[in-house]
Amino acid sequence: MAAVGAEHLASTASLWDWRRRIADLFAQVRAEPDPRAAWQVWKDTKADLFANHAQTPLEPGAPLPIYFDYDPTLRFVVDLGDAETHEPLFLSAGADGDAALTPFATTRGLRERFGGELTLYWLGGYGGGVFLPFRDGTSGHETYGGGRYLIDSIKSADLGADADGRVILDFNFAYNPSCYYSPRWVCPLAPRNNWLSAPARGGEMVVGH
Repeated sequence: MAAVGAEHLASTASLWDWRRRIADLFAQVRAEPDPRAAWQVWKDTKADLFANHAQTPLEPGAPLPIYFDYDPTLRFVVDLGDAETHEPLFLSAGADGDAALTPFATTRGLRERFGGELTLYWLGGYGGGVFLPFRDGTSGHETYGGGRYLIDSIKSADLGADADGRVILDFNFAYNPSCYYSPRWVCPLAPRNNWLSAPARGGEMVVGH
C-alpha cells in the first residue's frame, strides 16, 4: 500500500506542476506584446512539456504536435453578446462524469471570415471556467475531426482581453484536446453550433498531415 500511495502522490504532484507550468506559460503569452513572438514561446514551451514532462498526453514514442505557420489574420479581438440560449449541454468527460456546459455569450466579429460566430460556455464544476471548443473547415483532414480548443480557463488556456475588455481569440493558438493524443483521455468536444464552415488554418494540426 505504501508503494501505491507514493505513486499516487508522485502522479498528483506532477499534475500540479503541469498545471502550474501551463498557467505560467499563458501568463507569459499574455504579457508578450508581439503576438507572433508569444506564439513562438507557446510552441516551444509546449514542445518541451510534451517531450519531457511526466504528465505529457503523448503515448511513448509518439511525435510532437505540429502547427500551421503563423497567420496574423487569424487573430481577432471580439465583442460578446448574450447567448441565444442558456440551456446547458451535458457532454461526457469520462471518469469525471458528464460536464455541464452552459452557454453564456456569443462572439461578434467572426462571421465575415468564418461564416458564423462561436458560443462561449461556462463549464460546471468547482469554481467553473470559460470553455470555447470549435470545429472548422479543416476538421477531419488537416486538423482533429473532433475539433480544437481556443479557451479552457480551468486549465489556464486564455489569451485574455484588450484594454477595452474585448476578448482576444487567436486561432494560431488553437490546440488539440488530450483525447486526440491518447485514448487515456476523454474530452468534451465542440457542440454543433460551434462548427464553422470556413477553414481556420492556424494552431495544431493532425500529426502526419
